[in-house]
Amino acid sequence: MNEILKIDKIEKYYGNKGNVIKAIDNISFSVQEGEFVGVMGPSGSGKTTLLNTIATIDEVSSGHIYLSGKDLTEISRKNIAKFRRENLGFIFQDFNLLDTLNIHENIALALTINKTNKSEIDGKVKSVAKELGIEELLKKYPYEVSGGQKQRTACARALITNPKLILADEPTGALDSRSAQMLIEMISNLNKEFNATILMVTHDSFTASYCDRILFINDGKIFTELVKGNNTRKQFFNQVLDVVALLGGDVRDVH
Repeated sequence: MNEILKIDKIEKYYGNKGNVIKAIDNISFSVQEGEFVGVMGPSGSGKTTLLNTIATIDEVSSGHIYLSGKDLTEISRKNIAKFRRENLGFIFQDFNLLDTLNIHENIALALTINKTNKSEIDGKVKSVAKELGIEELLKKYPYEVSGGQKQRTACARALITNPKLILADEPTGALDSRSAQMLIEMISNLNKEFNATILMVTHDSFTASYCDRILFINDGKIFTELVKGNNTRKQFFNQVLDVVALLGGDVRDVH
């Protein structure tokens, strides 16, 4: 497998000399093409800061982040938004769909901003919409479709640019148990059927049990790592619960 993401000794500080907070403390790891990796940890552990630095929303204080060999820390602020649109996909907790755009336009937004040819956009949108079972909804607006259909739209939007890496930030955090299970199964299918490389921050042990591997962050450092391997999802779930207990249980461990 090819290495898609490499995190090399990154650190992130906030504050000034008199009051420095180290949100990320010398973290290194890599993600291979087609992997589904989870990031867990207590509130304030640094996992969201880690995701934001990979998303190029925040800058590291030191260290390097490589995506397919390109050093994200060296991209100019002028070019960072274009790089983000072309290389990263995002699945947010509240989906971040625009009510003023229909489903087709929401899915196509990144391609439209990049001035992709209209006929090419239409083909790509219809193709991914068909794969996710929402091709009949393309002319509807987000307020006219169900929560599950919004989930599918968000996943389609994340896939449309064929990103090197999809970042999911607490995607099931605001959902009830049934909706959360539907969404995480959908994200898992994106990983398996599209060979999508996914890095997901989550508080939820049930959601995390769908991952291939989980990095546990505590006090800005990697506390430990769990690899699913040949375990069933239920066995992996129980292993996740054990680590959560070691960390003090500051994550949702039931569903």
